[in-house]
Amino acid sequence: MFRKRGQNEGSIYKRRDGRWEAMLNLGWKDGRRLRRRFYGATRAAVQEQLIAALRERDQGLLVAVERQTTGQFLDHWLEHSLKPNARPRSYESFETLIRLHIKPRIGAVALRKLGPQHIQTLLDEKLRSGLAPQTVVNIRTVLRSALNRAVKFNLVARNCAALVDPPQIPRHKVSPLGPGEAKALLEAARDERLEALYKIALTLGLRRGEILGLRWSDIDFDSYHLTVSQAVQRVNGKLQATEVKTDRSRRRLAMPMQVAAALRSRRVRQKEERLLAGRWRESGLTFTNTTGGPLEPQMLFRDFRRILAKTGLPRIRFHDLRHSVASLLLADGAHPRAVMELLGHSSISMTMNTYSHVMAPMMRDLADRMDAALG
Repeated sequence: MFRKRGQNEGSIYKRRDGRWEAMLNLGWKDGRRLRRRFYGATRAAVQEQLIAALRERDQGLLVAVERQTTGQFLDHWLEHSLKPNARPRSYESFETLIRLHIKPRIGAVALRKLGPQHIQTLLDEKLRSGLAPQTVVNIRTVLRSALNRAVKFNLVARNCAALVDPPQIPRHKVSPLGPGEAKALLEAARDERLEALYKIALTLGLRRGEILGLRWSDIDFDSYHLTVSQAVQRVNGKLQATEVKTDRSRRRLAMPMQVAAALRSRRVRQKEERLLAGRWRESGLTFTNTTGGPLEPQMLFRDFRRILAKTGLPRIRFHDLRHSVASLLLADGAHPRAVMELLGHSSISMTMNTYSHVMAPMMRDLADRMDAALG
């Protein structure tokens, strides 16, 4: 049997929806009574939260939490929850979204009063301002991640960002090269300084950052394998080595013979560049600038445009070389699971959804095989 709680010890009662709720008075401020509420599936659950809150109140902590704004909470979450665990590039991206887009609009809203309508209005305004739909989706992702922690800490009763639907993202049209076009590009890159880079991109489908992060220590010429273990990205304005995109992105791949031959030539050429440079920055990277530092992505972009112009090919993105690898392999009958492993995708559904344009001829081939099998 539960005893009646004393004055200022809070109250516990069962709601109409079946959940239990506890309420604790925190006193008065500016003529307003301050309260804190806790929710749970059982009486024992909310009682435990109430006891912890009474302890915090006695230590003078709860009133500060009651006054906490969304901006203050996000700053604390960035520093104490995200920064110790996230990759530097991810932290920089989240911090930028919070600083430039979230805090100016809803940072002053009390965290406990933040509702779905605040977030929906924020997303709608950003879309109308011309911000890319993917960036708006990322804003919602940041808020959803941060508010998950707020729910866990019992600072809010629900994650209101999860209640708001993300905007639709127009699907980017994949522009893969056909077999003849891929051969033409490799022919145009023959004997070029970055020939091996283009061969890796068009045979193994590595991401740009993964190629730029490739080290000589990652390449095994004896077994004809290379290991994807890091990437080069711009963090805080500087190019630096970072972890690869996901755990599945860390992979060991068999090298085609033509890639191994091009890499051997690249190693000889890099030794010559070291002698000519005078002052050489030893980074261990396979693809560098002329003084040994990381290759600037903008330099690769300009060189790629020049190679495309030599061949007369359309002005595709460098990332479309990765799409070309997957499309060529799937069209040639490669197993989707093998393509998934090659590209470092997190799931086979991601592979098949991205390259659904290849499925039509594959389905036609299956129908033809059934005709042949059954006469």
